[in-house]
This record gives sequence, C-alpha cells and structure tokens, in this order.
Amino acid sequence: MKNGERYNNGQIVSQMDGNIQTHYFKDGKTRARGKYIDEMMEGEWTFYRATGQLWQIGNFLANEKHGKWTRYDRDGNVEYDETFENGKIVKK
Repeated sequence: MKNGERYNNGQIVSQMDGNIQTHYFKDGKTRARGKYIDEMMEGEWTFYRATGQLWQIGNFLANEKHGKWTRYDRDGNVEYDETFENGKIVKK
C-alpha cells in the first residue's frame, strides 16, 4: 500500500508517523500498527478487529514473524501463544 492511499469514502488506508506505520479500516478505526523500517515490518505489531477489539500482538524481523505471537478471541481471552523463528513456528 502506498502512503496516502485512500478508500473510496476518503479514509486513509495507511500512514507513516516517523517509523510507525498505521493501517486503517474503511471507517477509520485502526487495523494494525507497528514499526516499518527499510520497507519491512519490524518489531512488535498490534492488530485489531473491525470492531476495534484487540486481535493479536506479534513480532516481525525483516517482514517475517519472529518471536512471540498472541491471538485473542472475541471475548478477550488468549486463543493461542506461539513462538516463531524466521517465519516458521517453533513453539505452540
């Protein structure tokens, strides 16, 4: 996605603030937020459902899942905890 790209309703799809990239749903709620360095996802990212509810938190290294990932169900309970290394799951 290009910075400044917009949905048909005019809502910005994503934007950069320093090295923090934020992606939005059509209604303006945050879809995902995290570091974006050298055109790659890096470090901790947080993802949300369209309702605004927390969905998952995970880490990236050069655009690959790397480190702990936690996903939450719609009731806010941990659905799973997994650990990744260079994009491959190493521990559930």
